[in-house]
Amino acid sequence: MSAKNDSPIFIFNEHEARYRFYDDHPFNQKRLLLTVELLRQIDALNTASILNPRFAEDHELLMVHSKDYVEAVKQLSCTSPTDESIRSAGRYGLDTEDTPYFEGMHEAASMIVGGSIQAAELVMSGQHPHALHLGGGLHHALRDKGAGFCVYNDASAAISYIKNKYHCKVLYIDTDVHHGDGVQWEFYADSEVCTLSIHETGKYLFPGTGGIGERGSGDAFGKSVNIPIEPYTEDESWMECFEDALDAVVKQFRPDVIVSQHGCDAHAFDPLAHIHCSMDIYRKMPALIHQYAHEYCDGKWIALGGGGYDIWRVVPRAWSLLWLEMNDHLLVAELSKNPELPLPVDWHNKHAKDSVWPLPTTWLDPLYKWEPMPRRTIISEKNREMKNLALMYLK
Repeated sequence: MSAKNDSPIFIFNEHEARYRFYDDHPFNQKRLLLTVELLRQIDALNTASILNPRFAEDHELLMVHSKDYVEAVKQLSCTSPTDESIRSAGRYGLDTEDTPYFEGMHEAASMIVGGSIQAAELVMSGQHPHALHLGGGLHHALRDKGAGFCVYNDASAAISYIKNKYHCKVLYIDTDVHHGDGVQWEFYADSEVCTLSIHETGKYLFPGTGGIGERGSGDAFGKSVNIPIEPYTEDESWMECFEDALDAVVKQFRPDVIVSQHGCDAHAFDPLAHIHCSMDIYRKMPALIHQYAHEYCDGKWIALGGGGYDIWRVVPRAWSLLWLEMNDHLLVAELSKNPELPLPVDWHNKHAKDSVWPLPTTWLDPLYKWEPMPRRTIISEKNREMKNLALMYLK
């Protein structure tokens, strides 16, 4: 084992941006590069904190995917796939508008899986207390099928790696606006993994799952916890549900390690969902996870990226706040005193011309300028009801 380092580690390589379906596809990994640039602008990310992700080995992919599926991904990744492999793409969910096959797909997706497993190893071996892999968090891929922009499920692979090597109880927390279905189903009957997902209700949003009735099976009944949130939910109701659910789940399950997924598509600006939250939830949720990681898991915390489709106004700020929280950066404390703390002028000016909408000038959103949502009270009451029902059968 290498010597322990008290600083978090940031898994990143610019080549992760090669995970790219087509030019106009909403999943655009340029957001990774924008986030890294923003963190460097404020001297919050140095070279010593960054580690290149490695490629996953086949046996690591096979922990959570079938051999046939991995082989199909490889075949479709070629410059000129065979007619037979193209005909089989639909069987594996790789011919849809959301998740179409592309050249180099296996290599790009394998690097994402390898990076998340690497993050898990660095934390579990004690080399670092926390690890962040923003390229990861592809939580929709299933054992035999790609879906929802996800080819391989790196979150499931990292959890399986932890279980197989370290035999620990893993709490998986998913804050993406879309239900973390792939991870849930992979561990649905596993009593040593608890999955907690807060997301917009599947009545109106992909993947259509994540109801409170999905609670786990067999000995794992009660280990799958879903908090479906109503459209147009705002900060206060979202955070009430998240705080109450996380507190109850952690105290009941008492995990050895936390793996969290930080999709930032519950923001009001995100084009693919209907939640009306602000940047403030992306300051508060990581702070709560950080707190519980130290209280229950000796600090062991692996964080992954995820969704987020306003790559200019939302993702760089949200993901930067996550890294700043992991590092106990002074800016986090400053934001609690001054919510109008400005973004670096150079970063803003450089990218303002590229964003379709005006770029924010502050880290947090000026909520005093936002109009409250109609039916706020009704929405909050419905969310509270769903949250209370979801927590009834914790085990």
